[in-house]
Amino acid sequence: MLSTFLAFLGACTLIAASPGPSTMLIIRQSLHSRRAGFFTVLGNETGVFVWGVVAALGLTALLAASRLAYDVMRIAGAVMLIVMGVKTLLDARRKVVSESGEGTVPVRSAWLSYRSGLLLNLANPKAAVFAMSFLPQFVPAGAPHLLTMVGLATVWAVFEVGYYGLYVWFVGRMKRIISRAEVRRRLEQISGGVLLVLGVRMAVEG
Repeated sequence: MLSTFLAFLGACTLIAASPGPSTMLIIRQSLHSRRAGFFTVLGNETGVFVWGVVAALGLTALLAASRLAYDVMRIAGAVMLIVMGVKTLLDARRKVVSESGEGTVPVRSAWLSYRSGLLLNLANPKAAVFAMSFLPQFVPAGAPHLLTMVGLATVWAVFEVGYYGLYVWFVGRMKRIISRAEVRRRLEQISGGVLLVLGVRMAVEG
């Protein structure tokens, strides 16, 4: 049991360390404030937990079996990424400078940050199908399937809150450098470009 749990945590670490849309969104939001970054993390992990519960109920099998449903979610997720990428690039072009010459950080609503993380995760059909294939591998023989899957989904989400929280903390520690207008614009341009590329890739992939 312990070895299985440790293997599960190791797998969670590898999953979180793999760069993807959620990672880029969390970094992008953290550029504005730790608060925005943390609430984006909470939104993303709420989505992780939801897909884990849905997988436990066996409903994600319907998504995997329905090409139309999968494509609808894929296009919706791609549109969200492209919109976020374009918005980030446009924001990078706007110079918001205070009297001291340093870039000011627009206040981001906690709810909007949470919602962006949640919707991006829920609009990603890969997250749903992955949860369906990932979690059952760590259900011990003889254990109650539903309760164990929900428990694993909870551990997965909580673990990633801590993992991505390090991203938010690191960006916050770099605040003195990042707060400079030119540095912030460059980082916004990079994150916006990556989100845009990820969105286009999601839209065109089969």
